[in-house]
Amino acid sequence: MTTTTLAVLVPLLPFLGSAAGLLLGRTAPGFVRPLAVLPALAAAVLAVLVAVRQGGGTAIDAATRLTPTGSVPIDLALHIDGFAALVAVLVGVVATCVQIYSTGYLRHDPRYPSYAALVSLFTSAMLLVVYSGDLMVLLVGWEVMGICSYFLVGHYWETPEARAASLKAFLVTKLGDVPFLIGLFALAADAGTFRISGVLGAVASGGLDHPTLVALLLLAGVAGKSAQFPLHTWLPDAMAGPTPVSALIHAATMVAAGIYFTARLLPVFAASAAALTVLAVMAALTMTGSALAALAQDDIKRVLAYSTIGQLGYMAGALAVGDRAAAVFHLLTHGAFKALLFLAAGTVIHAAGTNSLTAMSRMSGLTRRVPDAYWTMTIGLLALAAIPPFAGFFSKEAVLVAAEHTATAGATGAAGGAPAAAGWIVLVAGLLTALLTAAYAVRLWLLAFRGRGTEAPDHGRQPVAMTTVLWVLAVPSLALGLAAPRLGDWFGGPSLMPTLTTAVLGTGLAVVGAAVTYATWHALVTKAARAAGTARAAAAAQARTAPSAPPVPHVPHPDADAGQVEAEALDLPHPAPDHDPDPGRTLLGPLYRPAVDGFRLDAVYRTLFVRPVLAAATLVRFLDREVVETYVSGAGSGAKGLGWLVRRAQTGNVQTYLGALLAGSVVLAIVAVALANAAAGA
Repeated sequence: MTTTTLAVLVPLLPFLGSAAGLLLGRTAPGFVRPLAVLPALAAAVLAVLVAVRQGGGTAIDAATRLTPTGSVPIDLALHIDGFAALVAVLVGVVATCVQIYSTGYLRHDPRYPSYAALVSLFTSAMLLVVYSGDLMVLLVGWEVMGICSYFLVGHYWETPEARAASLKAFLVTKLGDVPFLIGLFALAADAGTFRISGVLGAVASGGLDHPTLVALLLLAGVAGKSAQFPLHTWLPDAMAGPTPVSALIHAATMVAAGIYFTARLLPVFAASAAALTVLAVMAALTMTGSALAALAQDDIKRVLAYSTIGQLGYMAGALAVGDRAAAVFHLLTHGAFKALLFLAAGTVIHAAGTNSLTAMSRMSGLTRRVPDAYWTMTIGLLALAAIPPFAGFFSKEAVLVAAEHTATAGATGAAGGAPAAAGWIVLVAGLLTALLTAAYAVRLWLLAFRGRGTEAPDHGRQPVAMTTVLWVLAVPSLALGLAAPRLGDWFGGPSLMPTLTTAVLGTGLAVVGAAVTYATWHALVTKAARAAGTARAAAAAQARTAPSAPPVPHVPHPDADAGQVEAEALDLPHPAPDHDPDPGRTLLGPLYRPAVDGFRLDAVYRTLFVRPVLAAATLVRFLDREVVETYVSGAGSGAKGLGWLVRRAQTGNVQTYLGALLAGSVVLAIVAVALANAAAGA
């Protein structure tokens, strides 16, 4: 079987599995789980074979004319280079892990058949984006992912949080897709083709007439899809969906699509220094703002969501300095450890009966309830904090090295025409974010696994399907960074190995952030123990709940499935953290309350956009009902009144008709005489 045929089967198999799952979900429920897992697993295996055959060498191109358009043709095309092959492997592996995990997490969910089919369709759409060699075909996968995310985020549609989150995700991403679509048409008009190879050839020959305009229009769509400032607000709210969906969206689909698209068309963006500078500023604001927000969140999944936004900011920063190798490398490592973190968080939520870190901090023994999630989540958090030798260290250092190289290369930068200012912006923001990332990673670990108070509820042993997946994902989270020396050739870029300067700075700041957070937490715990009374009373308070301790809200029935626990946890109130040892509150100080609310960007958008649109809609409705409808009703009433008068004149009396005829004739004669005299006098 040829490599091209294998590549076609990679997105096709999950699509067929999705269609079969939807058709057989009700009539043959026993086939639902095999139809969910096996196509994803087969796609992952085939993606590995395609990557092995491609080997990081010459790109594989194949195309067939899809339809004549009369102007710019549309082709069903494949374009598989080294980084496309590796990203497809990531998508296939993560999707397979999510499907296997979901068989345990949602094993008794009545909507599991439609859920599994949508996950398969989601996977197929992302694989289509990865392998596509035509921008219009890529757009199909791009939009299908938006529809799938709407349904999957709203899986628990009984809860108002899920309904609002799914609608918000759809609308915000569509807000970016409108200029994105215009940018695609403008790009094709300049290049004369939708084929990616043709577009890149036109860029190389200077064939783009409006590079800055096209790049900025495309960046709007990238910002919406990859949750970059200012269109990032949908992603934290999307945590109302099932945890496996969160893992898939954050690790291998949806948000990764925007970064992948920018990497694939990086020469288009590099043709405009202004566009790269805008991308650098957007990345810097995204990574620092999201890290500050993550340090203040109480929902464990919202912490990870803001973490994803920040890590995507790192990838966007690497692209802003013209290094797609560093960006895609971080995309791969981040996909591994972020999928691990979300799936481990789902296990923790099931065990604790709550998604609140404050509530978890009032529980003891959670590590004994879920040892697999505890150890694997620790690995994932170390990778997230970029602690060597975990995978996140190597990929994050590759981003910092690229930024340093561009910043110190002079006024014009080094890579692909990237300005030096962009390098400095990304470098400074990246170092600051490294400090903050380690801080919120340690805070999450301490609040979730070092709680003091009542014993965590016993939900029994987690399903093997869930715990096995965690350890599978822990392997690349730990070891994928060691492949950095070989991946440079696959990406066609410079070496991805860290340098001494950035390694010392990045790791040093991460250690400082972790140490300060731990020291702050320890001081707060000690202070709380002293405030409780003597040292003996403090020790007793750690072993059992004091009579005055606030209650810990959690899902009460331990026999519920993980998905059911999570759905019910959405409705639980989060306990007030005012008197709990939360280092985030102390470290952020006056920034804590704004950071909890995402710096009130939603309120700003409501003021600037939502309220004016609603006011305009109210005005239009008033004009339609009171003005337009009045005229329409008046025309109808006038015709009705005239008809009434005519009807009254129809008496059936011949004398009346003759009298009216005679009177009319007299009137016409008088008028005619008057007009004749007037004409003669004139």
